[in-house]
Amino acid sequence: MSKKPFPPLPRDYAERVYAGVLGKIIGVYLGRPFEQWGHDAIVAKFGEIDHYVHEKMGVPLVVTDDDISGTFTFLRSLTDYGLDPELTPAQIGESWLNYIVENRTILWWGGMGNSTEHTAFLRLKSGITAPESGCIALNGKTVAEQIGAQIFIDGWGMICPGEPDRAADFACRAASVSHDGEAIYGAQMVAAMEAMAFVEADINRVIEAGLDLIPHHSVLTRMIGDVREWHAQGLDWRAGFRKIEAEYGYGKFGGGCHMVPNHALIIHSLLHGKGDFDLSLKIVNTCGYDTDCNSGNVGCILGIRNGLDGIAPKWRDPVADKMYLPTADGGRGVTDAATEALRIANVRRVMAGESALRPNEGSRFHFCLSGSLQGFTRSDGKPIQNVSGLLRIETGSETVRVGTPTFMPPETRKAGGYSVVASPTLYPGQIIRADISAGSKDSIEVGLFISVYDEHDRLKVLRGDKVRLEPKDRTELSWTAPDVDGYPIAEVGIEASGGRAYLDSLTWDGIPDVRLRKTAAGTAWRDSWVNGVSEFATWGEPFRLIQNEGTGLLIHGCREWDGYKVTSRITLHLVERAGIAAHVQGMRRWVALVLCRDGFVRLVKSLDGERVLAEAPFSWAFDEEHEFSLRVDGDRYAGSIDGRVVVEAIDDERPLREGAVGFFVTEGRIGAQEMRVGHRR
Repeated sequence: MSKKPFPPLPRDYAERVYAGVLGKIIGVYLGRPFEQWGHDAIVAKFGEIDHYVHEKMGVPLVVTDDDISGTFTFLRSLTDYGLDPELTPAQIGESWLNYIVENRTILWWGGMGNSTEHTAFLRLKSGITAPESGCIALNGKTVAEQIGAQIFIDGWGMICPGEPDRAADFACRAASVSHDGEAIYGAQMVAAMEAMAFVEADINRVIEAGLDLIPHHSVLTRMIGDVREWHAQGLDWRAGFRKIEAEYGYGKFGGGCHMVPNHALIIHSLLHGKGDFDLSLKIVNTCGYDTDCNSGNVGCILGIRNGLDGIAPKWRDPVADKMYLPTADGGRGVTDAATEALRIANVRRVMAGESALRPNEGSRFHFCLSGSLQGFTRSDGKPIQNVSGLLRIETGSETVRVGTPTFMPPETRKAGGYSVVASPTLYPGQIIRADISAGSKDSIEVGLFISVYDEHDRLKVLRGDKVRLEPKDRTELSWTAPDVDGYPIAEVGIEASGGRAYLDSLTWDGIPDVRLRKTAAGTAWRDSWVNGVSEFATWGEPFRLIQNEGTGLLIHGCREWDGYKVTSRITLHLVERAGIAAHVQGMRRWVALVLCRDGFVRLVKSLDGERVLAEAPFSWAFDEEHEFSLRVDGDRYAGSIDGRVVVEAIDDERPLREGAVGFFVTEGRIGAQEMRVGHRR
C-alpha cells in the first residue's frame, strides 16, 4: 500500500492543512471546559453550544490537551525515521518513549488497566514493542478499545490528501501502539475521512471512504449504518442523539471512555451538520460525552473540507493560532497552528520528493497562510489583522506592542490539568530580525522588544533601538537579544507608534550565549526545564537531581541548536553514571558525556538503543565535583573533564546533528550550580 506513487497535491494543500489544524484546536478548545458532561447538564448550564464558554467556567481558552499534544507529537516519528513510508508500529512506539515524559506530558496518567495510553506506555517501557504494546491479547478488550486511538490520528490523515487507503494504513500502524479492535477501526475511519475531505465535499461519500476500509462485520460498521439510517428517516439531531444514547451509549460498553459511543457522535454531527462547521460543532458538543475529543476530530475534518473560509472569525480571532505541545522536546512546547500546519504539509511534500515550503526564507513568523496571526496579539487587547500576508498594526500617538510568546505566558504556568512543559525559544546572544514597513501616509517609529520574567515572576519589557520610517519606507530591524541574567524570555515583538505599520516577518537565529541558573526568586527559571528525572529539587544546591531507576534527563533548549559548547560543574554524590548531554531530541535521542561507576569516561549516544562513541579510563569518587564540557558541531563531539579533552568522536552512523542540552543522571543523585551554553570557542 505505502509503496504506491503519491498523487499530485491539491493546489491549496498547505492552506487546507492549516484549516484542518485550526479546526482541530478550535474544536478541542470549545469542548474542553465540559469534557465528559452529559447532554442535559450541558444544556442546563450553557444552552446549545454555539460559542466558546471557557469564561463561564473561569478557565483559559488556549490550554494544553492530550488530543492536541498526541496528534502533533506522534506524527514526528515519520521525520525521525527518515520519512520512510514503511514506518513501523515499533518505530512509532519508540517515538512515544522519546517524546513522552513519564507522568508529566501528553497522556492521561490514569494507571495500568485504567488509562489505555498509560497502560501502553508501561508496556513499551518494559520492553514490549508495538503493536503488542496495545493488543487485546495483552491488555484486554475493554482497555484496548477506548477512544485514544482516534483522538491522536488527524496528522496521518492530513499527510494523505485524496488517499483514504494510505491514511487508514498509517492510522492502523499508529493506533496499534496503544489500541486494538474497534478502536483501530475508529482511527482508520477518522484518518480516511480527513484524507477524503481534501477532494470530496459530499459528507456521505466522505464517510463511505472510511467504511470501505474497515471490516464490515465490526461493531463500528453496524453503528455507523444505524446512525445513517436514523438520519435518513428524518429524525432531527436531538432525537437522533437519544437513539444513539439508547443503543450505543456508555452503558453498552466497558471502560471510562469507549470508542464506539464517541465515534457515533462524530458521524451523527457530520450528517446533521451537512458540512457546516458551526452547526456540526454545535451538535457534537451539545450532545456531550468526550466533547473535546469528538469536537476536535469533527473540526479537523470540516476544516479540511471547507477550507479557511469555512471557519468564522469568532472561532479564529480569540485563538490567534496559539497552541502548546508539552513534550520532552521543550523548544517546540510553545508553537502555533500555522507553524504546525507547514510542518505537516512539508512532511507530505518531502515524502513525495517535492521541496519543503520555506516562506520568507524560513522565517519563524511569516504570516503567509491566509489570516494567520501566529500567536501575535496587541498589548492593549485590540484586534490585529493579517492583510495579504502582512500583519497590520494600527497605532496613533500611543505606543503599541504587538508580540508573540516565546515561552509560557504567566496564565499557563499555574494552569491545572495537562500542564505546559516548555523551554524558551529565544535566548541571549541570538539575533532577532524583523522586516517591517510604514503605511502609505504614515511616519512611524518602530523597534523590537522582548518581555522577560523578573525575580517575582512578573514580565518586564526590554527594548532595542527604535527607528523612524517615513511613508512607504521599509527596513529590517536587527537586535541581539541581551543578557537577561538567567531569566526566561517570554515574548518577542514589535513596538510601534505614529500610524500604520506592516510586519512582513520576524525571526532569529545564532548560538545562544546563556547561563542557565537559579535566579534570585520566583520559579519561572525552574519551569523552563523539561523535567525528565525522578525529582528536581532546589534545596542544598540549585540543581539537585535524583533518579531512582534507569536514566533521567533534565533538558533545556531547542532542537535546532548546533555548533555550541555546554559546560557545568557537577557534584557526583551517589550515582551510577552522570554528566551532561547535547544534541538532545527527547528522552531517548541524545549524546552525553558521562563519568561511569566502572571508572571510565564515555561519550554515549542514544538512538534506538545506546552506543558508546568513545571512552577512556577516568578514576573518580563519590561526592567529588568535576567540570564537564561537551563541544558539538554536526557529527563531531569532544568531551572535556576539568579542562582536559578526554574523549572525541565523529559519529558516522545516523548522527544527531542538532538539539538541546541537559543534565544526565543514572540511578542516583547529582548537584550543580548552573549550566552554560555558548560558542564552541
